[in-house]
Amino acid sequence: MIYTVTLNPAVDKTVYVDDFTVDAVNRATRVRQDAGGKGVNVSKTVRELGGESVAFAILGGASGSFIAGALDEAGIAKQVFEIPGDTRTNTKVVDLARGTYTDINEPGAPVTRALLDDALAILALQVGEGDTVVLSGSLPAGAPADTYAVWARACRKAGARVFLDADGDALREGLAGKPFLVKPNDAEIGRLLGCPVSGDERIVEAARELLGRGVSQVMVSLGGDGAVFVTHDAALRLRQPAVEVVSTVGAGDSVVAALAYAADRALPVEEAVRLAMAVGAATVMRPGTEPARREDVDALLPQVQVEKI
Repeated sequence: MIYTVTLNPAVDKTVYVDDFTVDAVNRATRVRQDAGGKGVNVSKTVRELGGESVAFAILGGASGSFIAGALDEAGIAKQVFEIPGDTRTNTKVVDLARGTYTDINEPGAPVTRALLDDALAILALQVGEGDTVVLSGSLPAGAPADTYAVWARACRKAGARVFLDADGDALREGLAGKPFLVKPNDAEIGRLLGCPVSGDERIVEAARELLGRGVSQVMVSLGGDGAVFVTHDAALRLRQPAVEVVSTVGAGDSVVAALAYAADRALPVEEAVRLAMAVGAATVMRPGTEPARREDVDALLPQVQVEKI
């Protein structure tokens, strides 16, 4: 089973504006709202691929109710922990005329250490050998920087493999929990290591530094230029097919979802990374944080290029 953990979820509000201009009145051509947060996005994509997951999420207020209802409507099992206040709303301004995608993310309602401890205890009782736990996204106010490390250790002790998709201190501290897989982008891994990282060879070197810290697999996403996937045995350069981009929101989450789905199905590494690239490409074809459609993924799979570095 796949378990996704979203400690700081959001309602993703996507506003489409042609020729978006700073310091001027802009009129939206259309607006949509989706249940969001990185773990929630992972669960949505896993569902579309034909898999199952349980979405753990901290929710509050009307926005939290909206997310809970969306998960129910999608047929995704959930474990909700309620907090006072409202779950945040993140606004995405998409200008298809100029090809720009601007995110305005709210900080989110604070949580208590007691709530986090209770949520982790419940998760640790559910997961077992062969399960995959996806820890992803920013940490809410009130959560210690080492939260993901604590959760990763507990899940690993229960026999699960842990995927970590975070940035900044959450990623830096989370590595101490020795997750099975991490998925930084090139900018995030550069910030983690304290220097810019560019070029395939340097990306592989950076990824191997993370392997030296106890990680087993590193997927470094490069946006529209594909990704680099590194294990102790191999380094692969991945290139996804070119598609028409409608929204980039959730594309990285869909890659994590595909890798979690592949791990749950025990797919070989090359099949797993091919699927991840096809799912990522199919996701940017969809509006808002709508997940990739399986038929688009299947059509794009043969176009994914995988090369050894």
